Amino acid sequence: MATSRGNQLAQDIRQKVQGLKQVCQGVDENLASRAPKDRWSPKQILSHLSGPEGTGHLPILRAFLDSDIPTIDLDTENPFFTENRARMSFAELVAECEKNYERVANLVAELSEEQLGRKARIPKLKDSPLGEYPTLEGMIDGLGEYHVQFHIDHLREILAALSAE
Repeated sequence: MATSRGNQLAQDIRQKVQGLKQVCQGVDENLASRAPKDRWSPKQILSHLSGPEGTGHLPILRAFLDSDIPTIDLDTENPFFTENRARMSFAELVAECEKNYERVANLVAELSEEQLGRKARIPKLKDSPLGEYPTLEGMIDGLGEYHVQFHIDHLREILAALSAE
């Protein structure tokens, strides 16, 4: 049974994605494909936010629901920038990212309190505020709030650096 907390988390995700889309407005293809030295391009940032091609971030969240305390290995440094995504326009990558987070929001809106309280073991989060055994609610909040905001700020920084070149 859906909860008000699940609905609120879904709404928060959708609002965060709208903020991301605003930052992406007006970015041309040339700028989107460039990157400062040893940094990601705007297209790579969006690809990373979209998660693995074809699945996005849903498998991580579903693992909380499908197993008792699953161990999840996050691939945090992977931009998931495949040849297919490299060929996509910036607008197409923005749309793919939005679709990924809409699928996440739709799942989240249907979760019960019990489901939101389920835990997983994620060793890469051991030293983070979520800790090594986050709840699904914490993971959703981290993915939809912190992760997207981090990369909105990252994207702004990259765009400013490219504009200054």
